[in-house]
Amino acid sequence: MATKIPVTVITGFLGSGKTTLIRHLLQNNQGRRIAVLVNEFGELGIDGELLKSCQICPEDGESEDNIFELTNGCLCCTVQEEFLPTMQQLLKRRDRIDCILIETSGLALPKPLVKAFRWPEIRSGATVDAVITVVDCAAVAAGTFASDPEAVEAQRQADDSLEHETPLQELFEDQLACADLVILNKTDLIDQETKAKVEDLVKQELPRVVKIVESNQGQLDPSILLGFQAAVEENLDNRPSHHDTEEDHDHDEEITATHLILDRDFDPQILQKQLQNLAQQQEIYRIKGFVAVPNKPMRLVMQGVGTRFEQFYDRPWQPDEAKQTQLVFIGRKLNRTEIAAQLEASLC
Repeated sequence: MATKIPVTVITGFLGSGKTTLIRHLLQNNQGRRIAVLVNEFGELGIDGELLKSCQICPEDGESEDNIFELTNGCLCCTVQEEFLPTMQQLLKRRDRIDCILIETSGLALPKPLVKAFRWPEIRSGATVDAVITVVDCAAVAAGTFASDPEAVEAQRQADDSLEHETPLQELFEDQLACADLVILNKTDLIDQETKAKVEDLVKQELPRVVKIVESNQGQLDPSILLGFQAAVEENLDNRPSHHDTEEDHDHDEEITATHLILDRDFDPQILQKQLQNLAQQQEIYRIKGFVAVPNKPMRLVMQGVGTRFEQFYDRPWQPDEAKQTQLVFIGRKLNRTEIAAQLEASLC
C-alpha cells in the first residue's frame, strides 16, 4: 500500500498570520513538493494570490498548479461540496506531492474538516499529520477572545442575554482544543510580561499537553511544523469542541465578507489612515488586499486586524493584469455601499 500523504491543517482567527506562515514555509520548503488548499472567506482570492506570488517552482511552471482556492463558504461547512473533489484531484497526483497544507478561513472550525479524513474516498490516501493553531498575541493581550471565567460569570449574573459565550470566543477555544502545535505569533508587538500572560491564557484553553512556540512573521523552520505523524483523524476524542453534540453547527450569520475593486491608485499612508478610521467606525475584524500605488511598478499588499496594519510589496504588476486596488473587508453587519461611499468621500 502506498504511503498516505501527510496533511497539515493550519487554523487561527482572522489576521493571526496563517498566510504569512505558509508563505515562509513555501519559500523555505527544503525540497519538499507542497500542495496548498486555501479557504477564502469572501469572493476575492487575496490569500491564494499571495501564495502564488511566492514563485516557489518557476522552473517547471507548476507552482500555481499546486495552490487550490476553495471559496464556496467556510470550509468546515462545505467539505463535501468543494473539499472532497479537490482532495480526490490531489490524490491522483500523490506521486508528485510530498505533503499538503490546508489554510482554513478565520471562521472555520478545524474538527469537522479533520472528520472528513475518515471518509473512504480520502482515508486510504491521506492523513492529518497535525493541526497547527496560530494565535495573534497582540489581539489576545487586548482581551479579544480570551476566556475570563470570573468576568463571564459576573456578566451572566447581570444580564440574562449573556447565557452563552459569543460564537467567536467559542471558535477561538475550539481552534486551540484541536491543536497539536500552537504558534504565538506577532510576539514583536508585545513585551515579555504580556507574552507570558498570553501564554498562560492559551494554556488554560488546552485540554492536554501541547507544544507552544513563538514566532515573528511566521518565520519558523519547516521541521517544527511538519512530520508530527499524529493521525489526528484517529484521535478526535481528546480534542473537545463546543459543537460535539450537534449534528450541524451555525456561524454567526451577521459576520460577512464584502469587497471593493477600485480602478485607481492610492497613497499608501493616506489609504491606511482612512481604513483605520473605517475599522473604528464599523465592526470590521479584518481588511486585506492589493493596492495600486502611484508611480510604483510593484503591487502593494495591505492587511489589517482592527486598526493594526502592515504593508509590503510582493511582486511587479503583470503586463496583462489590470492595475486595480482590491480590498476585502470581514466583519459584522457590513454594508458594502456604505464602506465604498465613506472610503471614496474621504479620499477625494
